[in-house]
Formats: sequence, C-alpha cells, structure tokens
Amino acid sequence: MGRLGAVALGTMFLVCVLTLPWTVGRDADGVRRYEAADLSQILLPPSWAAHAPDEKIRRDEAVAEGRATLYVFGTDRLGRDLFVRCLAGGGISLGIGLGAAMLAVLIGTIWGTVAGYFGARTDAVLMRIVDILYGLPTILLVVLLAVASDGLIDRSGRDLSPGVRGMIGLATLLLAISGVSWLTMARVIRGQVLSLRRQPFMEACRATGVPLHRVFLLHLLPNLTGPIIVYATLTVPAAILAESFLSFLGIGVREPLPSWGNLASAGLSELNTVRVRWWLLFWPCLFIGITLLALNFVGESLRQVMDPRRRVA
Repeated sequence: MGRLGAVALGTMFLVCVLTLPWTVGRDADGVRRYEAADLSQILLPPSWAAHAPDEKIRRDEAVAEGRATLYVFGTDRLGRDLFVRCLAGGGISLGIGLGAAMLAVLIGTIWGTVAGYFGARTDAVLMRIVDILYGLPTILLVVLLAVASDGLIDRSGRDLSPGVRGMIGLATLLLAISGVSWLTMARVIRGQVLSLRRQPFMEACRATGVPLHRVFLLHLLPNLTGPIIVYATLTVPAAILAESFLSFLGIGVREPLPSWGNLASAGLSELNTVRVRWWLLFWPCLFIGITLLALNFVGESLRQVMDPRRRVA
C-alpha cells in the first residue's frame, strides 16, 4: 500500500503541480486558462466529443480548423473547463498543504527541541503553551485568523487588486494552518530529545563544550530525521484537508482562484437543482480522496519502516 500510495502521490503531484504554469497562464485572448469562460458551453457533462466554440459553427468544421475543445471533465455554470480548473486547484491545494506542513514541521521541531534539551522551567512553560493550544478548537482558530485578515484588509481602505487580495489570502491561509498544525510534532520531538539527552554521546558533547548549534545539527537532528519524516507525511494530508474545508466554507481560497475545496463547494450547490450535475462535485472530491489516501499510505509505510522495535528485531 505504501508503494501504491507513493505512485499515486507522485502522479498527482506531476499532473497538478508541473502543469500549474500552463493552467494559470494566459491563452491567446489574454485570459488565464483556469478562468476562461465560454457561455455557449455552459454545464456540459464529461465527454470525449469535441465541441465547437460557437453554436453557429459546425463541429466537424471546428475540428478541421483546430478550434474544437474537449471537455473530458465537463464545464461549470460559466462554461469554464473543469479539467483545467481541477488541475489548477490541485496545484494550489497541494502547494498550500505542503507549505503549511513544512512550516509546521519547522516550528514543531524547534519548539520540541528547545523544550526537551533545556528541560526544567523552559520545558514546563513551552509544554503548557502547547497544552493550552491543544484545548482550543483548531478549525475555529484558523477561521478566526482568516476572518481577521480579511477585516484588516477591508479597514485599511486600500483599493487592492483581486490578484493581490488573492495572494494575501493564500499567505494568511498558509500561516493559519501551519500555526495550529505543529503541536503534535512538538510533543513527539520533545519526547525524542528527552530520550537522546541521556545518551553517552550527548554527555560527551556537554563535557567537551560543543556549541549548541553543532549539537543540534550534528547530533540531535540526524537522530530526529525518522520521526520528522513520518509525521511530516501525516501533517500534509491534515493541512490539505483543512484548506479544502475552509475553501468549502468560503473563507479559504476564493473565486476566481480555484482550489479543490471551493470547486467542491460550487459543485454541491448544483446537487439541489432539478437536473443533477454530478461532475461538478465528483472530480474535485475524487482528487481530494486520492491525495489524502496516498499520503496516509505513504506515512503509515514510513512509520512501519522506521519503527525502532522493527529495526531492533
């Protein structure tokens, strides 16, 4: 399952992230591809048949002229290609998830190392802060941070362009998710550092007066690599799921910028209509499910491989 998850994750990463420059690039009309709308192609179901760009043009003529378009995932209410929007949304969702996980791993590693290495009052204070944050609802904190950022932008009175607002929103979302995702990492690293402090090589470092930065880089960090890698792979799906949930609620990534969360939110509204447009909800949810399962398979496989009891056996 770990190998299957790695293959699925690698494929998803290659398809979504490496195509991001193309999906967010501009077409011949100067419009970004993920928001290029065609009102003559509204709510088309998935099909391998080519569609003419205009109802007045015959399909075979459009194919011969190279002007026909395939909508393998269908189109949305504005006639935008759902395949392109899913690819662009995947790049954004994966980017936010990976970025938030990296920040969470960095903060948690530093926090747990400081608490475990110095111990005593430092350990007590830092761990009580972690306990307090653990007691607060995580999603509510992220929602409050995102709403507070929007309020500060609106009160500033600056007429920011939609692109700048979108970048500020992405940065706020990334910091908010990473700001509440490092707690488990901090506890795990603290426990590992407390165990390593009693090892003979750490006593030799203290006896010979090795500087703190060399102790961390040359002696602690190599022994912490296993837990860091394992919990990083488990933090990434949690970050992606948090981004998708917030975008689903409308306070994460916002239109016209796509993400798997707001694409699923837009598709859910179409289920209440007389004619169900299932493809608007199916494709983004499928991408989310495959990515989360693949990451969990990889994380579980790494946890088993790096289990100290297995290595001793």
